[in-house]
Amino acid sequence: MNAWDKSRLPSRHVTEGPGRAPHRSYYYAMGLNAEQIQQPFVGVATCWNEAAPCNIALSRQAQSAKRGVAEAGGTPREFTTITVTDGIAMGHQGMKASLVSRDVIADSVELTVRGHGYDALVGLAGCDKSLPGLMMAMIRLNVPSVFLYGGSIKPGHFHGRDVTVLDVFEAVGQHAAGKLPEAELLELERVACPGAGACGGQFTANTMAMVSEAIGLALPGSAGAPAEEEGRDSWAAASGRAVMDLLRKGIRPRDVVTRRALENAAVIVGATGGSTNAALHLPAIAHEAGISFPMEEVAEIMRRTPYIADLKPGGRYVALDVHRIGGVPVILRALLDGGLLHGDCLTVSGRTLAESLEGVRFPEDQDVVRPVSMPLSPTGGVVGLRGSLAPEGAIVKVAGLASLRFEGTALCFDSEEEAFAAVQARAYKAGDVIVIRYEGPKGGPGMREMLSTTAAIYGQGMGQQVALVTDGRFSGATRGFCVGHVGPEAAVGGPIALLRDGDPVVIDAEAGRIDVGVSEAEMAARRAQWTPRPTGYGSGAIWKFAQLAGPARLGAVTHPGKAGESVCYADL
Repeated sequence: MNAWDKSRLPSRHVTEGPGRAPHRSYYYAMGLNAEQIQQPFVGVATCWNEAAPCNIALSRQAQSAKRGVAEAGGTPREFTTITVTDGIAMGHQGMKASLVSRDVIADSVELTVRGHGYDALVGLAGCDKSLPGLMMAMIRLNVPSVFLYGGSIKPGHFHGRDVTVLDVFEAVGQHAAGKLPEAELLELERVACPGAGACGGQFTANTMAMVSEAIGLALPGSAGAPAEEEGRDSWAAASGRAVMDLLRKGIRPRDVVTRRALENAAVIVGATGGSTNAALHLPAIAHEAGISFPMEEVAEIMRRTPYIADLKPGGRYVALDVHRIGGVPVILRALLDGGLLHGDCLTVSGRTLAESLEGVRFPEDQDVVRPVSMPLSPTGGVVGLRGSLAPEGAIVKVAGLASLRFEGTALCFDSEEEAFAAVQARAYKAGDVIVIRYEGPKGGPGMREMLSTTAAIYGQGMGQQVALVTDGRFSGATRGFCVGHVGPEAAVGGPIALLRDGDPVVIDAEAGRIDVGVSEAEMAARRAQWTPRPTGYGSGAIWKFAQLAGPARLGAVTHPGKAGESVCYADL
């Protein structure tokens, strides 16, 4: 029998001593033997479901992760949590559930592990919010943990070119503008997503997958292989073995996720033109570790990081192309060689980031990723803004933008639906700053993404001629001059709530400013007339989120984090 000393492990509460005979009887009922019950219990959490292709390969990969745990002397216990898949939730009231799901995922994993006394955790995620949700749970619980991305989708092929789901969203705008026949739209929708995996561009899922390696919670190299490739199963098995090694060594997530590791994560987002959602999720991840890392600090690191990866939506390539040249380690190698990473940060491989990259060579015969000395732009793909319209800050993705400055006049809408209807009717013009407000964490509630609206504008050929500003979010697939996370949000009386049609707005991403050309006296007069708006959500999970969610700059978190802990789960 494996001689594990469980006197310090959480599973001792459900397996050890005569008083736990009833508990052990349940495990015998599920086919375990005495040796397996005496071993450490490792939760294998997946976000498997049939909501979207992002998640459908996760159950298969979980079986390989369980095999890896068992081979290394652990007893795997598989369970699932929810996901809300943004591509399906986009453009309607369902998107209010998206950000809420991040916290529900973290909470449900926490409760499952707590309730059953698991000693370690392997987490497999596919779609956008499930990645940070699982990472947040790992840090919160602080049991030895390994994260594994389920992998990206391969590109579709349409009329001789590679396409992603973004092309379908933009095709809706092209069709509405009379530029694309309905027959071609129907043809495109059938081929854009050819199988399992998360969206292939450098949208939120792939951005956070790169974060998982850069921050050290995933095995180096594990994020690259597409979902359908058998290589993902070997990474899953390796993750199962690795978590047992971490358990033996006593290495926990808070040993890995330090301030310097979080800075590494922000660097890879900026270098790859990643999703602005990273500026929401990195503060939330840091919060679980008791580290202050607000949006403005994340954005400053992104701004000063050279943009080196030519990835969609601002560039030409997708995740499969990164995988073909060597995966995320190639990007990390370039950044480390350029002096932009903290190489001494620990990873779940048990080695430092620099040690894990020792055998990686930067390939010269490709143009997917450039060396730091020859960037696509000396400025990172995502930058922060602050000014009279956003005193608490905002975020904009500049990768692929022709100009970093936009001056225009406000055209205000109090919901995404109102804005989308106006866009479909082409009731806007060049030079407009389309303002979508009351879509923040509290005001939405749920801080919706606006891909349907932004993609429709781009499909109409107006992507470079208007700007969008919102207290909500933009999809990682969004392109164009789109400013999100404006704070304070409209629901709490931020300046965005006081804007009126025709107000002059200046966005200067180079200077990091977003301002409205209205006097302080006039804004004060408008504020005196302003009253809060009801959301229409008086019960349920979305109401609960609205009561608890903090500001976007701090991650829209819903609990005190490590700062409020009296004792960590792993030490109970």
